[in-house]
Amino acid sequence: MSEETKKTVEETVSPAQFLATFNWHKYEEGIDEVDESKLKEFEQALEGTVGFVNERDVIEGAVVRITDRDAIIDINSKSEGVISLNEFRYNPNLAVGDKVEVLVDKREDSSGQLVLSHKKARVIKAWDRVNNAHETGEIVNGFVKCRTRGGMIVDVFGIEAFLPGSQIDVKPIRDYDQYVEKTMEFKVVKINHEFKNVVVSHKALIEADLEEQKREIIGQLEKGQVLEGVVKNVTSYGVFVDLGGVDGLVHITDLSWSRINHPSEVVELDQKLNVVILDFDDNKSRIQLGLKQLSAHPWEALNSDLKVGDKVKGKVVVLADYGAFVEVEDGVEGLIHVSEMSWSTHLRSAQDFVTVGDEVEAQILTLDREERKMSLGMKQLHPDPWTDITTKFPVGSQHEGTVRNYTNFGVFVELEEGIDGLVYISDLSWTKKVKHPSEFVTVGDKLAVQVLELDVENRKLNLGHKQTQDNPWDAHESKYTIGSKFEGTITTKNDKGATVTFEDGVEAFAPARFLEKEDGGKLAKGDTVEFVVIEFSKEYRKVVVSHTSIFREEEQRNVKAAAKKAQESEKTTLGDIGGLAELKKKMEQGN
Repeated sequence: MSEETKKTVEETVSPAQFLATFNWHKYEEGIDEVDESKLKEFEQALEGTVGFVNERDVIEGAVVRITDRDAIIDINSKSEGVISLNEFRYNPNLAVGDKVEVLVDKREDSSGQLVLSHKKARVIKAWDRVNNAHETGEIVNGFVKCRTRGGMIVDVFGIEAFLPGSQIDVKPIRDYDQYVEKTMEFKVVKINHEFKNVVVSHKALIEADLEEQKREIIGQLEKGQVLEGVVKNVTSYGVFVDLGGVDGLVHITDLSWSRINHPSEVVELDQKLNVVILDFDDNKSRIQLGLKQLSAHPWEALNSDLKVGDKVKGKVVVLADYGAFVEVEDGVEGLIHVSEMSWSTHLRSAQDFVTVGDEVEAQILTLDREERKMSLGMKQLHPDPWTDITTKFPVGSQHEGTVRNYTNFGVFVELEEGIDGLVYISDLSWTKKVKHPSEFVTVGDKLAVQVLELDVENRKLNLGHKQTQDNPWDAHESKYTIGSKFEGTITTKNDKGATVTFEDGVEAFAPARFLEKEDGGKLAKGDTVEFVVIEFSKEYRKVVVSHTSIFREEEQRNVKAAAKKAQESEKTTLGDIGGLAELKKKMEQGN
């Protein structure tokens, strides 16, 4: 307080003057009511005087005496304060003469005693220090008290702060208990003043150190450089390696020359290993590393005597519809295309022959050491079934095969592994008009066939199914003569005519103009009536019939004329044959 202010206060009212004129007796007896303005004047007069303190002030006091339960604190006021020793549990070595911070809770309680609090003073000071640390980024010490859900509880300046599990270290923590009851350095990263929450981080300090190391390391990185690192994380697609503050990724394909299913087959967590820098982006934030590049490529160590035609053994490591990759030596693979797995020519998948993990034997078909490619074949280890095809399946021979596939024009039948033949749709049945092979057979059916044609050079086999049965049209030729009449049923009908089926299953065609009934009406589907044969062809398996011709004279004449013409044609043919026989006889006699 300035001298000028003090002088003004003294001129207004002095403590001595106030006490001299105040009637204490009347006040204690309750006879004279105290003027509030006078009390306020007294308070104002005391301000600034030695020993005067305000409530809620945090000041420093000295321990003047210690009892079994309390500590007596002198704050240089008109009276001493008493603080329970419970507030000094953190300091079991408290002694007389120690300086401590206290909060003036009350200048006087009901008994006139000065009430102080060390605990409250510590909290207020602690919040000041915590806020200051947050603003300045100061590093503070904290005592890890215990674990809690999601992290740890840390004592910072007497305040319980939260340390999230993710903020303990830069690497994942598997054992939280190792940090309990330890004093560590922290950085205050967040304060919620409304809820009085404090969040601290130890990771932030490590990251700051690592960032400096990282800049130093990144500045020295070069492609092809070999560095030692520690496996930090293992994923399904690769391994993250810590190079000393800088992380790099070893992709699964760069871990081993051999194919692997998971990186854990090659490395394990926290393992130290040497890696080579393969590539990085412009700011070197994404670093690509390699492990297999530190060892020679297996193709370079491949036996130099190995050549096309040699037999090799290996394990199936990858399987696709088009073939299988077989590892014949560590890191050396060859492809067996599905077409090289069997002599069979019909389409199949590699899964029909092998599975991943199978040990197989194969023959080398091609070998390119520069391109590091090799093709293999399995079928070459077995005789080619087409070698003696003419002996096993001569033209005219009959066999039983399995229906493997069909198309719009026919059916593929396998006679044995590697020997397939085609049965055209026209060679399936003598009598049935097959529109699609699926109406006649299904895949997997056994089917009797006869070899019709054999092309060894082009590996083509033409088969027939109907040829294994008698041709019913031989009998139909003598039965369904022109002019003969039979009862039949109309099974289908369209604008052009109708299909008529007779009792023996023979199907004939009746043109639309020959479907008129005697009463002028038209025959309908399902009608059963008498028909007359007006045309027959064994070669084309064709029968044409008419219902109208039965009762129309003109049509009848046409039918008779057609029959006569057919008969004469047959006689002429027989006469020609007889004439040829006579000519042959004369020629033989002349010789």
